Amino acid sequence: MVSPADIPTVAVRDLPKDGVALLDVREDDEWAAGHVPGAKHIPMGELPARVGELDDLPDDQPVYVICRSGGRSARAAAWLNASGWDAVNVAGGMGSWKQEGRPMVGDHAGVDPEVL
Repeated sequence: MVSPADIPTVAVRDLPKDGVALLDVREDDEWAAGHVPGAKHIPMGELPARVGELDDLPDDQPVYVICRSGGRSARAAAWLNASGWDAVNVAGGMGSWKQEGRPMVGDHAGVDPEVL
């Protein structure tokens, strides 16, 4: 088992504004309510079966993994790292993303994006 201290982690404020390979591991309803433009969405429970979908991400930078608050993404990042990926957990998740004023989009027309 991987200790939380061994999982690479970054604060939202320390992420570059553009060009980040971001994987959102939240559930479909959370994603639809509000997500980062350009992020890849694979719910955590589906990640082992769908990990091949990450092959189209740039291989010269880490995959930054995000969820609502940082717990699921930490577990997903640990699994990805154990599977040979260079994955970094986004501390505070989408809650921190929104607090930092980073852009968000939602799938519901006429409704402001939100973090569920």
